[in-house]
Amino acid sequence: MEKNMKVKKEIIDSDAMGRAITRIAHEILEKNKGTKDLVLIGIRTRGVPLAERLASKIEEIEGVNIKTGILDITLYRDDLSTVSQQPIVHRTEIPFDITGKRVVLVDDVLFTGRTVRAALDALIDLGRPKQIQLAIMVDRGHRELPIRADFVGKNLPTSKREVVDVNFEEIDGRDLVLLLEKS
Repeated sequence: MEKNMKVKKEIIDSDAMGRAITRIAHEILEKNKGTKDLVLIGIRTRGVPLAERLASKIEEIEGVNIKTGILDITLYRDDLSTVSQQPIVHRTEIPFDITGKRVVLVDDVLFTGRTVRAALDALIDLGRPKQIQLAIMVDRGHRELPIRADFVGKNLPTSKREVVDVNFEEIDGRDLVLLLEKS
């Protein structure tokens, strides 16, 4: 949890997160008419466990193992100079060619759209996908760029003072989405 923030409300508990992941997996399969040429790429950090869970759920539903990758967008951010003098760059781990694939880009929260813009730039540097779709757990509004999600776990209108805190068991030790407010 961020400093100077207090929990305003629990938005999604573990059970609701599981249901949202199941629904998004079904929506991905429906929109793509199955799994042919489908890959999931999680934006580091919390897009990664979400992408892996979606792939696992799709395998459970269809019996097909979907390739997943990890995208680090640090060097593509438009606010890089304001983030840190020495930003921490992690590796992008996409051990397959994305050219001609239907890529589902996965992240935890959609806010201004700038993270997704950076991810699109990073993806295009890696190849030319047939199509790029966006799956997110929470869409909180306040877009600064013309970007929208194809698959959404929960639409959550927020004020700019609020923060959406998505927690995954793999990283945070619990599955939970909280709405935080500056204290």
